[in-house]
Amino acid sequence: MPVLRVALDLPLHRLFDYVAAEASPADVGRRVRVPFGRGEKIGVIVEVVAESDWPLAQLKEAGEILCDTAPLPDDFFALCAFASHYYQAALGEVILQALPGGLKRMAAPTRRNVRAPAPLAPKPAPELTTEQASAVAAVDPAGGFAVHLLHGVTGSGKTEVYLRLIDKALLAGRQVLLLVPEINLTPQLEERVRSRFVEAHVVSLHSELAEAARERNWRAAFSGEASIVLGTRLAIFTPMPRLGLIVIDEEHDPSFKQQDGMRYSARDIGVFRARQLGIPILLGSATPSLESWANARGGRYGMISLAQRANPEATLPTVRMVDTRRKTLKEGVSDPLIAAIRQRLERGEQSLVFLNRRGYAPVLACPACGWVSRCTRCAANMVLHLADRRLRCHHCGCEHRVPKACPTCGNQDIHPFGRGTQRLEGWLQEQFPEARVLRVDRDSVKSRKQWEAVLERIHGGEADILVGTQMLAKGHDFPKLTLVGVLGADSALFSADWRAPERLFAQLMQVAGRAGRAELKGEVLIQTEYPDHPLYAALVAHDYPGYAATLLKEREQAGFPPYSFQAMLRAEAPAMADAIAFLKAASLLPPVQEHEQVMIYDPIPMKMARLANLERGQLLAESFSRPALQAFLPRWREAIESIKAPSKLRWHIEVDPFEF
Repeated sequence: MPVLRVALDLPLHRLFDYVAAEASPADVGRRVRVPFGRGEKIGVIVEVVAESDWPLAQLKEAGEILCDTAPLPDDFFALCAFASHYYQAALGEVILQALPGGLKRMAAPTRRNVRAPAPLAPKPAPELTTEQASAVAAVDPAGGFAVHLLHGVTGSGKTEVYLRLIDKALLAGRQVLLLVPEINLTPQLEERVRSRFVEAHVVSLHSELAEAARERNWRAAFSGEASIVLGTRLAIFTPMPRLGLIVIDEEHDPSFKQQDGMRYSARDIGVFRARQLGIPILLGSATPSLESWANARGGRYGMISLAQRANPEATLPTVRMVDTRRKTLKEGVSDPLIAAIRQRLERGEQSLVFLNRRGYAPVLACPACGWVSRCTRCAANMVLHLADRRLRCHHCGCEHRVPKACPTCGNQDIHPFGRGTQRLEGWLQEQFPEARVLRVDRDSVKSRKQWEAVLERIHGGEADILVGTQMLAKGHDFPKLTLVGVLGADSALFSADWRAPERLFAQLMQVAGRAGRAELKGEVLIQTEYPDHPLYAALVAHDYPGYAATLLKEREQAGFPPYSFQAMLRAEAPAMADAIAFLKAASLLPPVQEHEQVMIYDPIPMKMARLANLERGQLLAESFSRPALQAFLPRWREAIESIKAPSKLRWHIEVDPFEF
């Protein structure tokens, strides 16, 4: 009797065997209902074999083999196998995570006919600049595998390059996968793509879609019906039979790194997939990741540069430092920034005040006894959200009502300390009562409809002063926005995280790029107590290559990536002693002694040592050889699985960790 090898969505590095009388090799890649424990699960058939390693009498019988879709293709399985091996994730976890939720449910969801989106009026393609034309010519969708890094300053027209390359791929009868880091970038990009390619079937794939819509779009991509797929990181696994080009916009963005479940980098998976299929991939950014920049400088990636803004009337904004060491700030805002905002109001232009800290204040505290609003479940403070009178932890979601008095000493004179976007919004409205102040953060914009309404207000000139977090820092084009003021940037300058300078520079460069994107001149004011810091000097000069060279030299001297390769073993348990003891045991396992090219450091608590009532520790494994590290990790993982740990302890291995 045929035996099915089935992958299930479980963190177990094994497949499960079931007997199925009617199965055949043609069923490989189909979904199947199988009994598991006291219930049933949906799995994917990976292999059909004649014999099992287990006695047939011990095997359960598989249920219905689902034939409502074509079998998943071989290249999809090869991609999942690579991700499973490289990121030390269970194969079943990878395969099932890549499928839309509707295909993993035991009961098929009710499907209804969906009205096609209203056709958009076609928009003609603008004339390319000389740099853009050279960039389009450098990428040949029919030329086989190649990785191209498109380094373009903000406003240089990278999106137009993407659209021209998409056109070339469509004319060749191929599909295109275009990834963006954030869901809020998808609606406006989708509209722009639809209006350019009115005859093409365009679908989007991201977590904000309803389950039925996501499944419908996934099926359209899988069948080849959809020619263009716009998505966030998980879309990189979408099977597409005619895929001919992959484009990853803002390739440096941390959002492309999955931080739970299977921890993978969509950018790196994209490069592997392009090589697997023999197609080109384009990585675009104004501030590329140092890993991509080093690969381009070393010749592994092709380098394409856009050094000028696409609009001939637009120039890069002037960046100035506001030295706050000897200035009295009003709610964190300096007099030069206040004066600059007032000038824009008089000229009918828009300003953006950037503060990457939502809520009213970072903490509520009692000056009498020193009580602060710490989260009881995390090693973090609860943020004051005054609008709804709540204290909220931004890490675990725990929240409480704002106390009327200090819980410790009863003092009624408790105060908010520091400031967030809510507090800044209120103060700016008081300072400029005639202005229309609009706050844009994850508290004020929670859905796609709200985001579209906010963008419409900004583009329609219904907002004079924007108060925003990183939601407004990238990918947006507001013609009337001529001033960007940055508050609170210094806190990342001296972080213990060695990636912090790279992230800060990218964030400030991106938010500065929102100013002066049309014929109006732009200005950026950055408040700082360290105006002579090299990072700020590079920002003033718009010198990403120079600052990247400095950071790469520092990393080479320190032996940090991209000059070394890392994996992090993390453990979480109700008690820190249990987590550290588990990590210590892992550091003494035989594979550690047998792989001399891999260094294992001492176990330590994570920076966020407590999260959601669990204490967290980590253990770093590092090597100057990627093959050596990859050879070590599977043996180490298998040995770790043999450690007897407390029942409530959980652990995982993260390859190429992004956060420490």
